[in-house]
Amino acid sequence: MDDEWICGRLGEDEPWALGAVNPPVFENSLFTFRTAQELGEAIRSEDERYVYWRGTNPTVDLAQRKLAALERGERAKCFGSGMGAISATISSLVKAGDHVLVLGAVYGPTTQFLRYLEKFGVTHTHVNDLAECDSAIRASTRLLYFESPSYMAYAVVDIAEVTAWARERGLVSVMDNTWSTPIFQKPLTMGVDLVVHSLSKYIGGHSDLVGGVVVGPSRLIRPLALTEYQLYGAAMSPHDAAKVIKGLRTLPVRMAAHQERGLAVAEFLTGHPAVRAVNHPGLPSHPGHDLAKRQMAGFSSLFSLVLDTESRQEVGLFLDKLRHFRIGVSWGGFESLVNAPALSTEESVRATMGIPVGLVRLSVGLEPADTLIKDLGLALEGVGRLA
Repeated sequence: MDDEWICGRLGEDEPWALGAVNPPVFENSLFTFRTAQELGEAIRSEDERYVYWRGTNPTVDLAQRKLAALERGERAKCFGSGMGAISATISSLVKAGDHVLVLGAVYGPTTQFLRYLEKFGVTHTHVNDLAECDSAIRASTRLLYFESPSYMAYAVVDIAEVTAWARERGLVSVMDNTWSTPIFQKPLTMGVDLVVHSLSKYIGGHSDLVGGVVVGPSRLIRPLALTEYQLYGAAMSPHDAAKVIKGLRTLPVRMAAHQERGLAVAEFLTGHPAVRAVNHPGLPSHPGHDLAKRQMAGFSSLFSLVLDTESRQEVGLFLDKLRHFRIGVSWGGFESLVNAPALSTEESVRATMGIPVGLVRLSVGLEPADTLIKDLGLALEGVGRLA
């Protein structure tokens, strides 16, 4: 079963769909049973049985089945946000006194959540590479968390090497795969234990939903679904699940287009006199390019550049001069977006991630590449004069 079939047709021809070309949206908050015994049996397996919206329902379940199949995982659990998935996943794996290793730069709110866990006795250490992991690991370390490509810097991690290291030491590995989507990268096949995504990005694809998912083996997903998912209450709505299903139908086509436009823009920026660096794994000049080609099937259109300036004011002026790139958070939709961590991210988090003042993140959408390149060229004129 290939990815395009999974995205477009998996589970959509079953009897409950009644032949509808778009799978029905089950809006009801609860399901009833013929006997008390049936209700009791369902509640004991509420992660799989339809009892109450907070557990799951057929629309959400179809989205979960598709996402699990795409990632080549046994099971998936969808949440009301990406952070809902991340926080529940981490919480399911640690307890008071445990320690988490964070490899490379990760999503800012993930770091904030790990700091929040400190009041419950869960500590964490940020490291840059496996050599530092060897030095930072403790007897209490339970979890290794990372992204590849990494947050904002888009460094590429050798997934098989990292997960083998974690497995040898009895750690569970969790990886955020939002950047690549399962179309371009399948971490579970390289040894990762659990994969998380923000569904708000490429998978949703239209900037009209907020959601998250965790995918992996049933032995890890089931306890999470019965405990953290239920108790934290970050349930995905059936309407958002329907948007996920609709987004998946065009995901392979959209990712091919994002890749083409993203690389065209990145190539234009490479070597521009106002740009110190371009962080895009698809460029041959990227230090992780060869590794990326071995473990990825393609590249998305989210990357960063570093302006030739140390002035926050000049970074803001560059953003303000853009006309086709809209200023905003998030990414992965049709529209091209720009953001600068120095203007919006907590300085301590930015320092932890090693993000310079001049770093600007671009999310290249599906507009014509020539239009976006012209927009960037005009905005770059004069950058560096305030340095």
